[in-house]
Amino acid sequence: MKSSFKNMTIVMFCITLICSAAVGGVYLLTKERIEQAATIKFQKALSVVLPAFDTVSQESVDVNGEMITINTATLEGRTVGYAVSSNAGGFGGTIDMVVGFDADGKVVGVNILKHSETPGLGSLIANEGNILVNQFVGKNPAEMTLKVRKDGGSIDALTGATITSRAYINGIEKAFNAYLRKTTGATAEGYTGATTVNATDKAEKGEENE
Repeated sequence: MKSSFKNMTIVMFCITLICSAAVGGVYLLTKERIEQAATIKFQKALSVVLPAFDTVSQESVDVNGEMITINTATLEGRTVGYAVSSNAGGFGGTIDMVVGFDADGKVVGVNILKHSETPGLGSLIANEGNILVNQFVGKNPAEMTLKVRKDGGSIDALTGATITSRAYINGIEKAFNAYLRKTTGATAEGYTGATTVNATDKAEKGEENE
């Protein structure tokens, strides 16, 4: 068969079709595995940030126009805690976390699901027992000044990672206000929901994570 533009076009079309099908198949397999891994990670997070429970029910609440997911944990029919999915803009990007509260509003634990913070500095927020989480566990955020000390608050920041620390605190504050919305119908006085650090603004100002 003589080569022609038409023949080459048909061959290229077939190759493209096969490649597209292969890529699509890989994507579907990868997507399913990623979703399964995320589900497993989230279930493990619940065990870290909640008191002992036997049942969890999920719902979303509106906090300043943002829908936030809350998992209500019960044990033998009695509510024992709430796990709130939260996020905030860190130094390297969005920090996704789950914050757990007991029935009285005290922080049980914080689990970082995803972050892009600087290794060895901001990344320490994901370490168990880091300086930030230790300042929250067992305390009610309503009784704290939710800012780092250099901003006039009561929280010691991670060394060399103030922006990350601010984001961590903001994420917990957002979660706490979702908890309040769920349990009281209101949010903390003065809460604005502004938890995003704009990366472009940081670059223009030459701001470092310290």
